[in-house]
Amino acid sequence: MPWDVQQRRGLWLPQTGWWLDAHGATARSFVSHAHSDHIAAHREIVCTAATARFLRARLSGSRVEHILPFGHTEQLCTGASITLHPAGHVLGSAQCLIAHECHGTLLYTGDFRLRPGVGAEPCATPRADVLVMETTFGLPRYVFPPDAEVFAAVERFCREVLADGATPVLAAYSLGKSQELLLGLAASGLPVMLHPAAFKLTRIYEELGVAFPPYSLFDGTTAAGHVVICPPSSSHAAFLEALPRRRVAAITGWALDRGATYRYQCEAAFPLSDHAGFPDLLAFVDRVQPRLVYTVHGFAREFARTLRARGVEAWALGADNQLDLALGDEQPRSSLP
Repeated sequence: MPWDVQQRRGLWLPQTGWWLDAHGATARSFVSHAHSDHIAAHREIVCTAATARFLRARLSGSRVEHILPFGHTEQLCTGASITLHPAGHVLGSAQCLIAHECHGTLLYTGDFRLRPGVGAEPCATPRADVLVMETTFGLPRYVFPPDAEVFAAVERFCREVLADGATPVLAAYSLGKSQELLLGLAASGLPVMLHPAAFKLTRIYEELGVAFPPYSLFDGTTAAGHVVICPPSSSHAAFLEALPRRRVAAITGWALDRGATYRYQCEAAFPLSDHAGFPDLLAFVDRVQPRLVYTVHGFAREFARTLRARGVEAWALGADNQLDLALGDEQPRSSLP
C-alpha cells in the first residue's frame, strides 16, 4: 500500500496519526528543529535532546517530549517505528525515518544541509522507499561557494568597516547561523557582540558541548570596534540606534540572487546557508535511492520536474504538477535561510 502524505499545516501522515513539523498546535508532531517556522504548542512531540532544549527556551508551556538519540529506533504507533538521523541544518536538527509494516519506509528530511557545516552534526543519508524532502534552493543556479570562502569575505567586510570607523552588523538567525558565524570567524580574532536572542541560544550551545571563541552581549555604549551579530528583523531596529555609523550585511543563501542587497536593504550580502544547494539536493536523492520523492518548500515543482527528467518519480506536495511547463523561476517567499 502506498504512503498517504498530506500537506496541510505541515505534513500529515494519517497512517500513523502523527504530523511532521506541523505549523499549528496539534496532538502529536515530529519536530525536526527549533526554528520558529517549525515549532508550535503541540501536546506531544518527538525530537532530539538538543531540539527539546532549544524549544524550552523559545516556546512557553509544557509538552510530552519523546527524546530520541540519533540512530535509536522506537515504536511510533501500532505497526510503525521511527528513527532519527542528523540533518546537518542546526545543532540537533533531525530527519525522521518511519518504517511501517504495510507501507514500507518513509524519510522526511525537514530542513537539511548535505555539505559539511560548523556547529551541526553531519547530515546522514539513510535509504528509504519514499523521500519527502525540502527543496528551498531547488534551481541549478543555487550552487554555494565553500564556506571558508564566505567566511573570508565576511571577515574582509568587517575589517574594512571597522577601519572606516563604523560598526559591521551581520544579520543572521539567532539559532544556527549566529553560532556558525562565531565559529567561522574564530580565527580572525575579531571581537564579537551578540544580540540578546543569539546570546541566549549560544549559551545553550555551550551547555550542549559546543565551544566558541570569546564573545559578549551587545552593549551599545561599548560596541565601537566590535562586530555585531543580530537577527535579520533587528538589523535596523531600535536597539541598534546607539550605532549611528553602521553597515549591515545579510548572511543568507539568497545572496546568490542579483539585487540581494536591495532586497534586504543592506550594504552587502554573503551566501552562507544552512540549507542544501542544488547539487546537494541531487546528491541526496542519489544516496537515499527512493522509488518516489515528494518535494516541499521553495522550488518544489521545479526540482520535482528535474528529478522526473532524471528518471525519478517525483511530485511537489500541495502543488498543481500538471502546470510545470507554464511555470517560471520566480523566487518563493522566504526570509534568510
